[in-house]
Amino acid sequence: MNLILIGYRGTGKSSVAGILGEKLGKKVISVDEEIVKKIGMTISAFVEKNGWEKFRTVETNVLKNAITKKKVIIDCGGGIIEKDENFPLLKKGKVIWCTADVETIVQRIKDSKDRPSLTGKSFTEEVEEVLERRNPKYRRAADIIIKTDHLSVQQQSREIIKKIK
Repeated sequence: MNLILIGYRGTGKSSVAGILGEKLGKKVISVDEEIVKKIGMTISAFVEKNGWEKFRTVETNVLKNAITKKKVIIDCGGGIIEKDENFPLLKKGKVIWCTADVETIVQRIKDSKDRPSLTGKSFTEEVEEVLERRNPKYRRAADIIIKTDHLSVQQQSREIIKKIK
């Protein structure tokens, strides 16, 4: 079965995906990396030029392709749950929600410049607002929830392996 990692930026999805790939002998597919290959520019540049809605459509198409692969770990971008049509796709694997408190997320990603603002508000306000909207959707999609605030990525991967066995 495919493992699918979801959650907000800064919760450890990409790092954990790599470790899980090594430990479980599975290929890792990063939805964001596949999007960048497909669109030929950074996600920031694409969103600035085309808007979030077009980006979400590309994201869904990449997920549709990734989900057809066998025995892979799919590292999804934080907004994969923004489109309802992605839920049946996500449910074709074991969905692991990596979660963390607002303060932890802000600490981890405060220096990141790779994504445009989703709301135009202050960084902390944006994280709070987006999580408030997304958390019920993450919960709806998740089979397993891993609270990452006080876990290293190694500890996160061990927790996930324990829960999927």
